[in-house]
Amino acid sequence: MEQREKLMEQIRQYRPWNEQEAADRTELLRALSQENIFLRENKAAHMTASAWVVNPAGDKVLMAYHNIYDSWSWLGGHADGDMDLLAVAVREVREESGIPQVLPLSEDIFSLEILTVDGHEKKGAYVPSHLHLNVTYLLQADDGAALSVKPDENSGVAWFTPDKAVEASTEPWFQARIYSKLNRKLEAWKAVRGAV
Repeated sequence: MEQREKLMEQIRQYRPWNEQEAADRTELLRALSQENIFLRENKAAHMTASAWVVNPAGDKVLMAYHNIYDSWSWLGGHADGDMDLLAVAVREVREESGIPQVLPLSEDIFSLEILTVDGHEKKGAYVPSHLHLNVTYLLQADDGAALSVKPDENSGVAWFTPDKAVEASTEPWFQARIYSKLNRKLEAWKAVRGAV
């Protein structure tokens, strides 16, 4: 099965957590029929992958201080043509945190969301406002590993308790709609499996 079809099937099979995910899943499936949806050249919307990264004990979350958003936020990035979004999420976490060993706790999708991105400057050029069609995965990394920043993207990387991760963000919509949701999903995930 081709990677795009595999992703579409995973999204079709995904059980939405709430109304936001149900609505966004419908739009993600519609958008995935566009030929260039995995490329930034699609200026209106393109695919991204994010990660909710937890430590082995499941009591800390990894966040980066994102330069463009001027806020502590999850890690992740653009697909840039790669249709294996789990691989994108793992790669982005490694690049943005400096942690070499990053493992998926599951290959299943952890969360879905469509995110608005305000227009901004990047590498001296203006990037117009657009949508990130995002798939999130639950990943694990060692909270004892050395951290390093990726200066062109972030100016800090740190572990937070799940509640403090939400508080550290200065983006109210992400606090209320995304990070709080991810923490609730993490608790449900741990309850089913007994641990991370």
